[in-house]
Amino acid sequence: MTVDVYWMSGSPFAWGVFLLLEVKNADYNPILLSASDGDLRTPEFEALTPRRRTPVLRDGETVLWESVAIMAYLDQRFPEPPLFGSSQEETGHIWRVIFECVSYLVPHSEEIVDGVFEDHINLSEAQYREAAAKVHGEFQNFENRLAGHDWLVGDTISAADLVAYPFTEIFLRACAREPAASLDLGFLPLEKHYPAIAGWHDRIRAIEGYDKTYPPHWREAA
Repeated sequence: MTVDVYWMSGSPFAWGVFLLLEVKNADYNPILLSASDGDLRTPEFEALTPRRRTPVLRDGETVLWESVAIMAYLDQRFPEPPLFGSSQEETGHIWRVIFECVSYLVPHSEEIVDGVFEDHINLSEAQYREAAAKVHGEFQNFENRLAGHDWLVGDTISAADLVAYPFTEIFLRACAREPAASLDLGFLPLEKHYPAIAGWHDRIRAIEGYDKTYPPHWREAA
């Protein structure tokens, strides 16, 4: 049975879900919603999730929200390849990296992402640089981890990579836009500042089906 995924273009949370589905070569039906068109406030969508946020998974009678929970569900729904670990040690390290990403990288990087893309948020240069310093710390952790491995946990792709990648990609997209671009926050070009992360990005982009997951409105804005 094909699973339905309700999503919004540009959501790093949904992007990770789609990458996981592509790695597993699973059948899925993406249902694109628009907040500006009121899609998140329809009775039909609110019946799926009271939080009125995406992504949301519907698999027969099962409805689930929160992206990492969806990914964990899909890992068992489509068992091969296993992306949350094949041993207790591997599973523990994968979840540790996921929680580090969600707890540290995401909030620090979102300060800059929101400052660039949200018109109502006006950060000072000092605020940009303070947030950037914290993101540098998280990027350096990734760089150190990837210096000796192709992937964030061990030698095979895992859910840790698929959770983290979209947030690094949207962050770098923000760094290339004003006002962040003129501040030269020290992330671009990525291959100069973080060559191991740049190589990891290339490996993620080489996933078969990656192009299907790429946010469509980003292509239109390119």
